[in-house]
This record gives sequence, C-alpha cells and structure tokens, in this order.
Amino acid sequence: MALAFDEFGRPFIILKEQEQKSRLRGLDAQKTNISAGKAVARILRTSLGPKGMDKMLQSPDGDVTITNDGATILEQMDVDNQIAKLMVELSRSQDYEIGDGTTGVVVLAGALLEKAERLLERGIHPIRIAEGYEMASRIAVEHLEGVANKFEFDETNLEPLIQTCMTTLSSKIVNRCKRSLAEIAVKAVLAVADLERKDVNLDLIKVEGKVGGKLEDTELIYGIVVEKDMSHPQMPKQIEDAKIAILTCPFEPPKPKTKHKVDIDTVEKFQTLRLQEQKYFDDMVQKCKDVGATLVICQWGFDDEANHLLMNRNLPAVRWVGGVELELIAIATGGRIVPRFQELSTEKLGKAGLVREKAFGTTKDRMLYIEHCANSRAVTIFIRGGNKMIIEETKRSLHDALCVTRNLIRNKSIVYGGGSAEIACSIAVEAAADRYPGVEQYAIRAFGDALESIPMALAENSGLQPIETLSAVKAQQIKDNNPHFGIDCNDVGTNDMREQNVFETLIGKQQQMLLATQVVKMILKIDDVISPSDY
Repeated sequence: MALAFDEFGRPFIILKEQEQKSRLRGLDAQKTNISAGKAVARILRTSLGPKGMDKMLQSPDGDVTITNDGATILEQMDVDNQIAKLMVELSRSQDYEIGDGTTGVVVLAGALLEKAERLLERGIHPIRIAEGYEMASRIAVEHLEGVANKFEFDETNLEPLIQTCMTTLSSKIVNRCKRSLAEIAVKAVLAVADLERKDVNLDLIKVEGKVGGKLEDTELIYGIVVEKDMSHPQMPKQIEDAKIAILTCPFEPPKPKTKHKVDIDTVEKFQTLRLQEQKYFDDMVQKCKDVGATLVICQWGFDDEANHLLMNRNLPAVRWVGGVELELIAIATGGRIVPRFQELSTEKLGKAGLVREKAFGTTKDRMLYIEHCANSRAVTIFIRGGNKMIIEETKRSLHDALCVTRNLIRNKSIVYGGGSAEIACSIAVEAAADRYPGVEQYAIRAFGDALESIPMALAENSGLQPIETLSAVKAQQIKDNNPHFGIDCNDVGTNDMREQNVFETLIGKQQQMLLATQVVKMILKIDDVISPSDY
C-alpha cells in the first residue's frame, strides 16, 4: 500500500497488485468480521453445559476426535477466516491460563459481537461501543469479587475441591463417574502441590491410558507407570525395595567416534575380539551389581548378549524408556540419571518400595508399575476405557479438572455455576448503566444482555424454555437479592446452585469476561480488510 497525491494535492492510496486483492471498508468490514465471529460461537453454543452435545471432527489423515472441550474443537477445526482464527486463539488462551471455560468464553464473545452489530446499525461509533464494553467488563469483574465465596480446605477436608471438580466434569462424557474422577484429580494435584508457595507443577502428573476395562477402573498410582516390560521373559516380575539404576548409556561396547575398520585374518584374533566384547558387558553388569542396584532402567536398548548376562546375574532390566519418563522416574525415586557407567555410585540409585509388571487382559500388553517411591511427588493417573476416543476425551476432561484444582489452590474464591454468576453480573451491569451519561450507556446495557446468553444457552441445551426459564431465574435473583440462583440443568428441582453444589473458580470466570471483551474490542476496531481475492 502506498500513498500518492494528484495534481491538486489530494491524497489517494495505491494498492499493490490491486486487481488480485479484495477490499472491504467501513461498516461492511465490521459486519463481515462480526458474522465470522458469530459463526464460530454458534458451533460451540450447543456444547455448553452438562447437557451439551459433543462434536466429532475428522482430521485430513482420517483420525477421528470426539470432544466437548471448546479449545480442542476449535484447534481441530480448519479455520480459514482471520477473525475466526482470533476466536480460536481466544479459546486457546483461556485453556492455557485457566484450563476450563473454553466453550463459555467463545459463546460470550459471540454474544457481545451480536449485540455490537445492532448498536452499529443504530449508528453508534465502534470505538464508543468498545469503550462501553470495557467499562461494563470492569463492573462485572468487580461484582464477581463481591458475590464470590472463599472456602477453606486442608488435607483432611477435600470436599470443596472435589465438588468444584465435579462441576467441571459434569459437562463431559465422563459425567457418570465424575465423583471418582474428581477425587483422583484432587488427590493427584495435592500430591504434587507446594501448598506454602501455592504452586502446582502439573508436569509431575503423568496421565496414561490403556484401552480395555471400564472407566470405573481408572486409578491413581503414587508412582510412575511405564509402558514397557522386563527385557527378558524370565526376569522376576515383582521386585520389593528396589534400588534402581537409571542409565542413559547403552549396554554395548563403546564405538569410536571416527570411522574405523578392523581387519581380522585369523580365528585367534576373532576370539580375542569376542572375549574383549564379553569383558565389556561383564564389567558393565558387574558395575551395576557392585553399587547395589536391583533393577536397571536404560534409555537405550541392549543386545541379546547383554540381556542374557543380566538374566544370568539376576539383574532385572527395562530398556527403551523415553527421556521424559526417565526424568519422572528419577524425580519419583529420588535417583540421579547416570550418563556413564564410570559415574555409577550407591547414592545415585533411586529407591522404590515396589516395582511390578502387570499384564492386561488376553493381549500381550504389559506395563511396569513403580510404586511406594522415596519421593512421591510424581504421580500417574491411569485411565481405562472402552475405546481410544473415550480415553482421549477422559484425558482432556481430567486436564480441565486438574487445572481447576490448581486454580483453587492458587486462589480459594469460587462463584456459583449454572449461569448464576452471569445473571448476577448482568443485573449489576444494567443497574450501573444509568450512571453513565454518554453513548457508552447503550454499550454497557448491551454487555449486560450479552452476559445472559450463557444461561440462555444452558437452558436451551437442557431442553427448557430458554426465555421463560431465564426471566424466572432473573426475577428470583432480584426479588431475593440472592446471586446463587441459576439454571436447573439437571432437573434437580431447585434453582439454588449452593444446594446443588455447582461451583466454578472465580479467576476462571473473571478471565472469561476479560478475554472475551478484549477480543471483541479488537474485532470492532477493524474497519478495513484487504485480503488476496480468491481465484
């Protein structure tokens, strides 16, 4: 794009390769952008809440994903439009920061865009709408602080954490055993949490899945599960009080770095070479035995000769264990990863109370359990399920539950779910709108209306009459001045979310409103779209 002037000094813009580009300006650009954002939100709207539907997505190479998680749906969708990509980014940032609420944030952004479109048609300037939205989001976030409840939990009383996790899991495919999964998630997070620093490292929680069994068989293992078995079928399948040597060096004779050639012209020379190799193996195995190791875990493979020697010397071994798993094993057992045999020493060995190999079903699948470790700060959640898709979806659901628990350890405030927080904020925002004399007043009211889109979508997905249900709950909230009334999605018979134990994290809700407002502001400020035209 270049700026030029005609003979009268009037400026005009020259676009490079103008015939190959299409250009949208002014209101047309805004309307196109808004409709793209709304289209993405419409897709996710039906998968909001406990009665939300799942989406089935097929990748170009034929992999099928069935999911209810907003961030995953948008990641897998191949979106071309730039504004739609912004919505994908919005969902992803909510996922990275909070981990939960990825669907709601996109639905809210879509509703804000829809309201903005009506205000634009009335002739209100987009910047004024954006400013009004900014004011309204500030009011809503402050009001959330006011209606939030703090709760105390400790090692003995985990119920509040479990209830909040159950709310997260209730909208997923795993909701029939949400209680047990919520307990597993909470115990896993508390096992690796540093409660003094209020810090949780989720990398220490390994989530493994194996097809077969049923969801109820999912278990939490205070230790590590590795999808490997002993290198020799006759090695012992169970080792108690194991001392583990964790090696990243291969069980094989050293190879020179340079190119080399060995000429062997007599049988004696070959015998010497063979004996030399055997001595190498002997020394390696003996070194491991000398430091007192009762189990060797190696990152690389070893050939049959080494395997045979290990077997003869009664030293069980596991080979081809990945780098990440090695690190987790080292953290869990308190061992050190040893890069050279010369550096092996007794203090570098990891300690585990029990190492056992477990076989599954009639298949040859075996896994190695390393339990009762010296340092139980690395844990594994081991998921069972009927097929691969269910296991993948359970992993995603558990990730959300783990993130929610982490957020609650960081900040103990909760708000009530079921759309009650949004309705309460909507009432507060509408009440505050009258205090602003400018055109922003319209935008603030529109923000209040847009907040109601979430409880409306919840009611719609639950098969209730959306407008009637919403207005009844809103009237009830205003009448009793009680922000705990929400949509009764599960048909329990009460609208009080406190009785239903439907909780959500405060920071998650606040983040939703702030992120949605920022993205909508950004979309409203675009008034000129220059894009390569389609051939």
